[in-house]
Amino acid sequence: MPTTPLNVGVVGGSLGGLFTAALLHQSGHHVTVLERSQTGLARRGAGLVGQQDLYDILARLQLAAVARSGVEARERITLDRRGNVLYRDPTPQTQLSWDYLYDGLRALIPDGRYLLGSAVTAVRPQGREAVVHLERGREQTFDLVVGADGLNSVVRGAVAPGQSANSYVGYVTWRGLVPEEALPEPAANVLLDRFAFYTARHAHMLGYLVPGADGQTTRGLRRYNWVWYRSLSPADLENLMVQSGHSRTGVSLAPGDLPADLRETLVQAATTELPPAMAQAVAAEPEPFLQAIYDYVAPRLSTDNIALVGDAGVVVRPHTAMGAAKAAGDAMALVDLLRTELSVADALEKYNQDRLPVGRTIARYGQQLGESLTL
Repeated sequence: MPTTPLNVGVVGGSLGGLFTAALLHQSGHHVTVLERSQTGLARRGAGLVGQQDLYDILARLQLAAVARSGVEARERITLDRRGNVLYRDPTPQTQLSWDYLYDGLRALIPDGRYLLGSAVTAVRPQGREAVVHLERGREQTFDLVVGADGLNSVVRGAVAPGQSANSYVGYVTWRGLVPEEALPEPAANVLLDRFAFYTARHAHMLGYLVPGADGQTTRGLRRYNWVWYRSLSPADLENLMVQSGHSRTGVSLAPGDLPADLRETLVQAATTELPPAMAQAVAAEPEPFLQAIYDYVAPRLSTDNIALVGDAGVVVRPHTAMGAAKAAGDAMALVDLLRTELSVADALEKYNQDRLPVGRTIARYGQQLGESLTL
């Protein structure tokens, strides 16, 4: 391990960046998180399925309250188009709140070390250091740069030059996060306290309860999280982005971005295509949001002083419910290696050797799940 704390720049302030930054800060390193958003990322997430790596990192960061805040679905059900239950699985499953997890992690980083409005335009190695270029010609130099900047990672270009492009897979997820009391009674009777699924040609939907924004698990204060996968051609995706006031190359819509007429079209499609309870859940969300689904696996995850974590290195489809857990696993592996006697360069090479096969396996699993759903 280096004899003095490292000066580390973490590009991206969402979960992957916060996992990494919090562990590095806990280990005594000097960490700066560079987040492009001007206003922060609070209240931008939905629900997370609890996975072991997620619980492990919460334990290490002493965020037991977040780990305890899950909502348990007592069974998993599969519905047919009319809303009848085709299949029941009594296996319980726990879901966490993205918001509450984000808030807990964010509180571990001193305010002066989490810099909003810090859009990174490029990263380049410079001897034993790495230089981060920001908008308006600003630069910062670090001993180590961690790219946690997600799907459209800028840091990828420094680790895998010429091999950083995502591949659109032909479908998107529409999402909603609805106060449970906003669900009409017929929908609530079917959906609440269950993990529900529906699958048809070119569409797949699931939904489950998550805690309230501040971790509330009391009945009446929880939220219903629904995820609707729909086929969408590249041309239709471009048109949707332009109609919503985004660049034609956009990949997501935040709550409130979708124009009212397009939201109404979505609600009408839900009534036509989904079981009644799920269609009612879609109608109960006034501001549905969207994420286009892409594949990407980096040829490697590190150079001598730059590393990729989470979706910046390997994008895993949300079918796996493992995106946050994989980012947590990446962060723990990276920080643990920096605690060893290895040099930074050797630690990052070992990180690449250990975590890239894991990412590839999860990515392929997600692709297989997508193929099985005829999306």
